Amino acid sequence: MWTRDLAVSAPGKVILHGEHAVVLGKVALAVALDLRTFLRLRPGAEGRLSVCLPGVGVRRSWDTPRLRALRGRIAGKGREEEPLPGRKQLDALREFAGIAAGASAPESLATLAFLYMCLAISAKFGDVPSVDILVWSELPTGAGLGSSAAYAVCLAAALLMVCGAISCPLQEGESTARWAEEELALINSWAFQGERVIHGNPSGVDNAVGTWGGALRYQAGKITPLKRVPTLRILLTNTKVPRSTKVLVAGVKEKILKFPAIMNPVLDSIDAISQACQSVLEAMPADPSPEHYPVLEEFFDINQHHLNVLGVGHPSLDRLCQVTASHSLHSKLTGAGGGGCGITLLPPDTSPLAVEAAKQDLCACGFECWETKIGAPGVTLHCCSSLSAHVLHALAQS
Repeated sequence: MWTRDLAVSAPGKVILHGEHAVVLGKVALAVALDLRTFLRLRPGAEGRLSVCLPGVGVRRSWDTPRLRALRGRIAGKGREEEPLPGRKQLDALREFAGIAAGASAPESLATLAFLYMCLAISAKFGDVPSVDILVWSELPTGAGLGSSAAYAVCLAAALLMVCGAISCPLQEGESTARWAEEELALINSWAFQGERVIHGNPSGVDNAVGTWGGALRYQAGKITPLKRVPTLRILLTNTKVPRSTKVLVAGVKEKILKFPAIMNPVLDSIDAISQACQSVLEAMPADPSPEHYPVLEEFFDINQHHLNVLGVGHPSLDRLCQVTASHSLHSKLTGAGGGGCGITLLPPDTSPLAVEAAKQDLCACGFECWETKIGAPGVTLHCCSSLSAHVLHALAQS
């Protein structure tokens, strides 16, 4: 039986460079965002498993004997690899949880992912645990910032730990700890299964960023962590303009088919920016000085123009770039475009007054804005008392 109060956190992600070009085999750079999802793990009443996800309105509790009975329909016996979340398995979970077929609301998918991961992990590594799990996030959902992957990574780490598949690396007196590389690989593989429940056919980038943190290079299905990435300050701005990634991707493909001689060089240039940015980041010290930033700012400017050429810009993103440029800051969209989010680089010599003025002007446009960092650490185990006051308050209120 689990006997400790602990917390797990995992970061969100942004695409630094390579949006849309990555779909066509070019390099993309994904970086960990220091807005995190937190999972509090507590011993529960014997024979009960509870989960509370206040961000999506989920509060559920089940008898562990009922979950054990269901588990045989979810996980095969004697399999070495993680069981894949197939249609029959998910249908059985929907029936058990009272979720309608085809339901795609965040609360339905979050519940399905929780049940699947709990039953599949416990089937392979131990019994269904009697624990209380509470999840709270600093990440907005549906904004392309990897919120579902951060959730899946936290779940994977917590469930693998309580089932004994990975260690509990937090020693007495420590505030935080991380797992060994082999254990991180196991966390990542199970988080990917949770992402499959939620998204069907994810790339694996988001859960990898949530697991390892820092920055990752992604090309044609291959994910490679970058060596020694500095932590960079940014403004993250959500324009709150909804968009369809599927429609935007299709539009880019149509434009490439229509004007290949024009568009393919643009994709090659985006690829070159991603690779050049990787080289710059890996050459920067852990605590970079202002002179390292001008080239990164130029990359932002050039790539933003390229993304407009691809047809994934939006007036809201143009406004974001204009507002930050008026404060001598450089921005680009991140993710699918067509609205959504943008990122603004904050060199270390940027005055607090300039940052605050930029935030006020962006909020005056109706946008939501956070000052945060990229290159943040991946999944981390915390002593609950070491969490920041606002996180403790949010968890307590939940």
